[in-house]
Order: sequence, then structure tokens, then C-alpha cells
Amino acid sequence: MIGYLEPLVGGLTALIVFIGLSTPIIVIGLIYYLKKRLEHKQILAAIEKGTPLSELRPPKPVGALWIKHLTAGIALLVIGIGFGLVRSSINSTGGTALFIAFVLCAIGIAWLIRGLLYRKYQPQIQPSNKDDTTVNNELSSSGSLRRDEQ
Repeated sequence: MIGYLEPLVGGLTALIVFIGLSTPIIVIGLIYYLKKRLEHKQILAAIEKGTPLSELRPPKPVGALWIKHLTAGIALLVIGIGFGLVRSSINSTGGTALFIAFVLCAIGIAWLIRGLLYRKYQPQIQPSNKDDTTVNNELSSSGSLRRDEQ
């Protein structure tokens, strides 16, 4: 009787593992779907009311992408070096860990170079916390330009 239950237990174990691995993917997909559906309903409501869509979706702030690329490059480079060191400390004959280390180091170097190039060629955006009245008041107090002299 125990021999009869072994395939059933193996099948149930595989089913539990499959459900456990696929549940997070299904939950993330469902959340993404519901978020997009809500966004589309908001867009349709805005169109019906005649509101411009620019008020509904403010433009995404442009940040410094070079920091993200530089960080990812450094992280992948360090992880690749770590894989290489682990491979050398284990003295395994298999080259899988060494191959993974080379691939991670190569991707890390590529992202590092990409981050450095973005830093060099990305236009420098300086945030302006001052409005026009503050600038005009500062200029008029310094004596270089007054509002009534314009």
C-alpha cells in the first residue's frame, strides 16, 4: 500500500511547489492588471468631463539616470567577482560558476561605462526653488536691475 501512495505524494509535492512558485507571479500580474484598469477608467472619466489628460498624468520627473546605471554596474561587478572568488575557493572543476562570474563582470562593466557616459553627456539640470518675484527682488536689491527701470 505504501508503494501505491508514493506517486500520489510525489505528484502532490510537485503541485504544491508549482503553486507556491506561481502564486507571487499571479498576484503581481493581477495587481498590475487592476492598476491599469483603474488608470483607464480615470482616463475615460477625464475625457467625458473634458479635462485635459495632462492634469491627470503629471510628467515624470527626469532624474539622474547615470546614478542608477553606475550603481547597477558596480553591484554586478562585485557580484561577478564574488562568484569568481567562490569558484576559486571551492576548487571545483566545473566552469559554470566561472562562466557566470565572467558574464556578470562583463555586464557590470558595460553598465558602469554606460553610467559614466550618461554622467558625461546628460544635460545638467539645476533645480530652481525660486520663483520670478524672488529673483527680481534679489536683482533689485543688488542694484543691477530694478523692476521699475525695465
